[in-house]
Amino acid sequence: MDTEPEPYVRLATLRTLHRVIADLNAARSLAGTLQAVVEGAVTGLGFDTAVVNMVRPDGDLVVAAVWEVGVEGESDEGINSLLGQIGSRESWTRLLNAGDSWGSLVFLPQERGWARPVDIPLWGGGGARFVPEGSWHPDDMLLAPMYSFGGELLGVLSVDRPRNGRRPGPWTREALEMFSQQAGIAIGNARLRAEMQRALIRLEREQQALGASEESYRQAFEYAPSGMAITELHGESRGRLTRVNDALCRLLGRSRSSLHRYSFAELVHPEDAGRLRGIATENGRAEVRLARRDGGWLWVNLRNSVISDAVEGAMYLLTHVEDIEDRKRHELQLAHRASHDALTGLPNAAELKARLRMRLCEHPGSLPAVAHRPGGLGAFGGFEGYDLYEGAEQGWQEGRHGDHGGFADHGGLAGALAGGQGADAGRGHAYGHPAVADGPGFEHVHAVPPDEAGAPPGGRALAVLFCDLNGFKNINDRHGHAAGDATLIEVARRLQHAVREGDTVARMGGDEFVVLADGVDRARAKDLADRLRTAIAPPIRWENRTLRVGVSIGIGWAGCGMSIDEVLHTADELMYVEKRARAGGGRSHRRAG
Repeated sequence: MDTEPEPYVRLATLRTLHRVIADLNAARSLAGTLQAVVEGAVTGLGFDTAVVNMVRPDGDLVVAAVWEVGVEGESDEGINSLLGQIGSRESWTRLLNAGDSWGSLVFLPQERGWARPVDIPLWGGGGARFVPEGSWHPDDMLLAPMYSFGGELLGVLSVDRPRNGRRPGPWTREALEMFSQQAGIAIGNARLRAEMQRALIRLEREQQALGASEESYRQAFEYAPSGMAITELHGESRGRLTRVNDALCRLLGRSRSSLHRYSFAELVHPEDAGRLRGIATENGRAEVRLARRDGGWLWVNLRNSVISDAVEGAMYLLTHVEDIEDRKRHELQLAHRASHDALTGLPNAAELKARLRMRLCEHPGSLPAVAHRPGGLGAFGGFEGYDLYEGAEQGWQEGRHGDHGGFADHGGLAGALAGGQGADAGRGHAYGHPAVADGPGFEHVHAVPPDEAGAPPGGRALAVLFCDLNGFKNINDRHGHAAGDATLIEVARRLQHAVREGDTVARMGGDEFVVLADGVDRARAKDLADRLRTAIAPPIRWENRTLRVGVSIGIGWAGCGMSIDEVLHTADELMYVEKRARAGGGRSHRRAG
């Protein structure tokens, strides 16, 4: 390009620049844009060599594009070898500050070659050489910094070897300035497009990963072997089961559409609602009963996990529903074995003492008694109408068929395991803690033996009937232990049928049984003893043989302030009084008590 001072610009040159700048913006990649910059500087501005040094993320500059018009007899390996070489940002800053400012351009004449940093990639140069004034020296440098819209340095375009052999004049300088400005815009746009493309690729990959993750979660949710449900924590559907899997539908015998109309609060057994509320909006677990479509109740273990949004916070509850019906039944069976006699199925000595301990407090009988609640021992501790295991088992069976509320409706140990209303009448006292005015609708009946100060009106108290079979040893000796076992089983059955609903019949061991009867006076206690003797008296048929046993009964009275051993020992001693009287020929109507 000539340096003539004419005030006009050749039309052909303008057309070339227009095409070159159009090529800058037509490039499809950052690498293509950089190559268009060096090619445009050579073809449009009249230089034989152009190099772009691009600013890296760490701030240093790297040779990213080169272009050179070949000279006959010379190799282009020299300039191409510059690609990828790096110069530090500090060195480039010193170099730009050492040159002469031609507008936005920087010119470093060969006379100032001492200012060139050694770590910046260089090319060309012919050493010391005389050139006429105004001519281009091989060691001259002309640099055009390229900036973004925000003034950020994007790179430096370096041009060399003008074709006319002279240092650029005002028009060429202005054209190079304009070109470097457009190049900066094109590079900035290319960088932005590259970043957007990378972002789109990342987004696409993330979406693919998210889709794969969602599909994995969906399959894990849908095909989980145990029940799964998602509950909304906010909005109009708060608390509703917005999503359930097939396993939960099978557990509860309900369809998806029907479950979507419910919340766990509407499905849970009323007696378990408190435990459910404790984990309603947080991570946690609870064992509760859920209503089945057939009217029964299913024991499950609920485990909650809160699903949170980065912006909205806690949004959903993911609930894992595990069927624990078999485990609950196993717990009941283990508890029954520990508290009941294996042969007769009656409560054993430990269970009998536990029930007595529930009934008696540690205070002596001088305290005033409160109003008696009818129902015998069933009135305290959840045994109303049933002994511990029988009530529990019937409660379990009826609960499964929807007739009652499972364990809790019939009390006993099953109610204690469930934390239900039956055992809860004594508020967990099924294991020996005194039940004193504890629990809704329950009042401790202060036990005072008849005829003592503070005894309730009518002399009603807690009777302890200690029963010992007569003639049982003879059956064992003559017919063997199988006959003895059959006798004990039949005696246990007869005793249970002879007592009132709510009384307790327990086997102490061997041929000894104890009956607890609450709310009776002396006359009713004697009538009960007579019924027991009458029930046991008939012969027992066993393998075409007739077996006979009698019974000696001692009637003792339990009172608050007495120890359990003291209560049982007193009744035992009175039983032996009657047994000795019978052995001595005394009349059968002589009774202890």
